[in-house]
Amino acid sequence: MRQPSIRTRSLSAVFMVCITVAGLWGCAPAVPSRYIKQAEPGVTLTALKARPAAYRGKTVILGGVIVEQRQEASRIWLLMKNRPIDADYVPHLDATLIPSESALYWVIVEQDSLPKHYREWARVTVVGWVSDMKPPKPDPAHDRSQGGEPVLDGLYLKGWGSGDQHIDVWEDRQDPNYIQSNPIGELRQ
Repeated sequence: MRQPSIRTRSLSAVFMVCITVAGLWGCAPAVPSRYIKQAEPGVTLTALKARPAAYRGKTVILGGVIVEQRQEASRIWLLMKNRPIDADYVPHLDATLIPSESALYWVIVEQDSLPKHYREWARVTVVGWVSDMKPPKPDPAHDRSQGGEPVLDGLYLKGWGSGDQHIDVWEDRQDPNYIQSNPIGELRQ
């Protein structure tokens, strides 16, 4: 019986490494563990809207789709329609049909670091601090925002395409101690 050539064995080894790397990449968590550790477990938009003061200054993880955006100086306000997340922090359509779970919330992000393809995100996993900032005034031209929606100061966003493939990730790189509107600092005052 003829032995496989060195080239054949090398190609087989490269192929196996590629399959392993692709498999591990597909298994990457939707949210880095450092955010999962600091986030309040099991927070839903319904709970956040019912008791906003209880969550102010805390980190939460929500899902959503971008329905509107507004620019303000160097920041972008993203109006998100909530999409409940599963155990892996992947957002999905709301199967419960509870109106408060299909409601809206705002996420504030720095414009310069936002990926240029963020408008192509079909769904978004959002990690953010619950802020006491007031949302922008409702825009009569769009008529989506009603005012009074919760506001999250974005820490981490993972954009998803069709299926469970992510497109881009955005992460706030500022030291929280130097952010002007640090919600935790405001709570101590």
